[in-house]
Amino acid sequence: MMSPSHRCSTSTTKAMAKQVKLKAEQRSATGRSAVRKLKARGVVPAIIYGAKDKPQPLQVSARDINAMLSHASGENILVELEIAGEESNRTALVQEIQHSPVGGAILHIDFHAVSMDQAIQTDVPLEPIGAPEGVKTFGGLLEQSLRSLAIECLPRDLPDRITVDVSKLNIGDSIHVRDIQLPSGVTAKVQADLTAFSVLAPVVEEEPVVAEAEAAAAAGPEVIKEKKEEGEAAAPTAPAAKGAQAAAKGVPVTPAPKEKEQKK
Repeated sequence: MMSPSHRCSTSTTKAMAKQVKLKAEQRSATGRSAVRKLKARGVVPAIIYGAKDKPQPLQVSARDINAMLSHASGENILVELEIAGEESNRTALVQEIQHSPVGGAILHIDFHAVSMDQAIQTDVPLEPIGAPEGVKTFGGLLEQSLRSLAIECLPRDLPDRITVDVSKLNIGDSIHVRDIQLPSGVTAKVQADLTAFSVLAPVVEEEPVVAEAEAAAAAGPEVIKEKKEEGEAAAPTAPAAKGAQAAAKGVPVTPAPKEKEQKK
């Protein structure tokens, strides 16, 4: 196992979430009928909530949303919303995007309002980089126990992912949360002793046992019964045996009476 003092390097290239600008309009119409009309116009219904303000229905251009998502490098997207009719822009995180099960079109988007001077908590993807030594040399298996990491930071310090160098891991080595070097201003919000990555020993398959040998051992030696020789007389029946004994002693044997014929 790695020593507790070991620190794993993390990649900082494109690690921070980019803040993008997005235009939006206030939305008054709600319901399925209104949503169908918005969709026909190429507009996606949205909502922003959080902070101290009440939830506010919005609508944004589907083209602008798709462009924003195509340039996003991670799951955490920090958005500066320019809402028509409001004097100042609002900073928000893309909280949830609902897609159509058929075609994948965006049906609805949720924004969570944040303040740039207040810490936020969210999950960021955890990704390994490099090929572990135990995998390359000894045929081990890299196991990733944590797919994402719960963190806390200011919005400006929010990473879109955290990458961990696993190339030095050998068979039996592990990387715990405490071993991961987080970007500046980012704090993990899970137990420090949780295992994030580990390299397991290769699984050796046992040779299959021959089924016939097992069956023969379980059945034991075969018992062969002797067959009667051809022409060997069968044992006499009980009446015949009594008659033979009487004849041997000189006692006359009375034949069995014949059954009387039935009268017609």
